[in-house]
Amino acid sequence: MSQTYDSAVLIGRFQPFHNAHAQLLALALQTAGQVLVVLGSAHAARNAKNPFTWEERAAMIGSTLDAAERARVHFLPVRDYYDDRRWGAAVSTAVQAHTAATARIALVGHVKDASSEYLQRFPRWHFVAAPACDSLDATSLRRIYFDSDRWPATQALLGGLAPPAIVDYLKGWRHLPHYARLRDEHLALEEYRQTWGSGPFVTVDAVVTAAAHVLLVERADGPGKGLWAVPGGFLEPRERVLQGAVRELREETGLVLLAATLESLLRGVAVFDHPDRSLRGRSITHAHWFDLGDCRLPEVAGDDDAAQAKWIPIADLKAMEGEFFEDHFNLLDHFLALHPEA
Repeated sequence: MSQTYDSAVLIGRFQPFHNAHAQLLALALQTAGQVLVVLGSAHAARNAKNPFTWEERAAMIGSTLDAAERARVHFLPVRDYYDDRRWGAAVSTAVQAHTAATARIALVGHVKDASSEYLQRFPRWHFVAAPACDSLDATSLRRIYFDSDRWPATQALLGGLAPPAIVDYLKGWRHLPHYARLRDEHLALEEYRQTWGSGPFVTVDAVVTAAAHVLLVERADGPGKGLWAVPGGFLEPRERVLQGAVRELREETGLVLLAATLESLLRGVAVFDHPDRSLRGRSITHAHWFDLGDCRLPEVAGDDDAAQAKWIPIADLKAMEGEFFEDHFNLLDHFLALHPEA
């Protein structure tokens, strides 16, 4: 195929980059002089599903290209908003920053299932469909990578699924401290799903603000041990969602306020139901925002699933984005407009 477009866009998480991704990138390089690789799940904390930072993924992909190809490829990190409209706008903005107003833009992709719906969100770009390829996905590679700590066997399996440069990168990455922690998290999640299934689960969360601070907890256990989160948990069988949010708030932070008082301070409720928002499976949460106003910060203490509870200045949250559990930064962003420009 001749280079009939000015720019070709390739969107993915590439956790990690594998042979099917390599085929898409090769098609993009054939399609346009400039290739813009949108790296999703950027700026978030590492977890078993998203173990590699966007910079590491850019380095991985770059290692598979020769010098001339690398000069034509640009990497655009985009965070997960868990809001299709905001995400699509962020991708469009990132691409526009690297293209002329009159540029002919191609979107290169492969339609495989419902997860490919995002390819329909850019009607001004010409869709270039990749030919059907083997049913290869990054989830399978991560399972191979984390299931066994015996590298020769792992290397043999990965060798047929990912470019040699990627296999070499993964071999070296195993020696970083992140690998052992994320492997433990991966194995714990596999055991969890075998016991409890993959959902759907109903959970509740409580966003509590006071005097320009928000109440957060540090997770005591995996997944996400050591990360910041909004107080919350699973709904009990006989609870209403508001009751569950208040109960979890008390159990994890020790916040001493009457339920009736909290109900009078309720400022908003939102449902977060993105299929990929939780590592444990399909999890639908009802988040409640309670605003205590400009008051003295109440005493709190971590308990139950929380290693600690702490009032954090809202002004500090943007700088902490990479320290949050799952989509909890996005949950806070919804109520507190941490990224109003997106």
